[in-house]
Amino acid sequence: MNCLLPTDFDRHDDVIVGVIANPASGRDIRRLTAKASVFTAAEKANMVQRLLGPFGALGVDRVMIMPDSSGIAATVERSAQINRSRGESVWPLIEQVKMKSTGGVEDSQNAARIMRDAGARAIVVLGGDGTHRVIAKVVPELPMATLSTGTNNVFPDWREATVTGIATALHVTGRIDPSITLRRNKQLRVNLGEYTDIALVDVCVTRLTHVGARAVWDPDTIAELFVAFAEPDAIGLSSIAAMINPLTRDEPRGLCLRCGTEGRRVLAAIAPGVLETVVIDHCEIMQPGVRYAIRTERGSIALDGEREIEFHRGQVPRVTLELNGPPTLDVSSTLAAAARLGVMATPCAREMLR
Repeated sequence: MNCLLPTDFDRHDDVIVGVIANPASGRDIRRLTAKASVFTAAEKANMVQRLLGPFGALGVDRVMIMPDSSGIAATVERSAQINRSRGESVWPLIEQVKMKSTGGVEDSQNAARIMRDAGARAIVVLGGDGTHRVIAKVVPELPMATLSTGTNNVFPDWREATVTGIATALHVTGRIDPSITLRRNKQLRVNLGEYTDIALVDVCVTRLTHVGARAVWDPDTIAELFVAFAEPDAIGLSSIAAMINPLTRDEPRGLCLRCGTEGRRVLAAIAPGVLETVVIDHCEIMQPGVRYAIRTERGSIALDGEREIEFHRGQVPRVTLELNGPPTLDVSSTLAAAARLGVMATPCAREMLR
């Protein structure tokens, strides 16, 4: 195979990558109750800057970044200007997305749409499960490179930004085949009448009848739990299911649990530093494409840990496991392929071991 080096691949259009750094991620009530660390705006700005070196070295032309009131985007843009003035930077062109910021989830969604329409080949997302969920909802086919900066981080990678930057650049410049670089994820779809929404990790049915504080942190309020995957080393609600029946991201099935007062007692890490006991009286495998009725008569539904939906007697929400969820960058596979194919080495270096 003829492997492309950073300076010799054929370019036609600008290679554009979007960056969405959610300024509110990692700042909800679970951070206070669990004494977990907080990702500051300064650290998020640093993470974005650690993406830019690999982007520039490997041929990304433009980076579109979501504006925010915390100063993340402004710090990155200012650093880029300083580097250019000193002649020190190989960073790509940085531009803030032209949009009005509201401080809500709509910012991430609006930015993602604008990036997609501008021709971005991928979006690097700094946030937690909720941030990735709302972006996947509006641009379901645009690949996401995930970086964890939220509270209960199950869906996004906990990884050094530099490495994610390398893998993202290798993907968007076409140096590694998408069949290697991208992973198709499962998702859970909730239907309530005409209303529909998705979750990437879990759907939690609570006995709380009003949304109020969105985070689910009291195990006594949990009535039912649906999970797309359940990893034993995860933190959050999906860890409850993992203690019953571990489930990988690649298995074409999900899991449905019902909580009660009698049954199997499970001790799970539902938040950083917090282990709680949950009693499970029913567990079954979810098959893809089947609509599972929620049996709780009234309450609220959390999507990836945040309560979004209220329902009442006479309403029957249903949950479906779907296998055609959003594509995400598989950093490990991408870098393994780059090493195997010699993408990051000169021809002379490749011949050394032959």
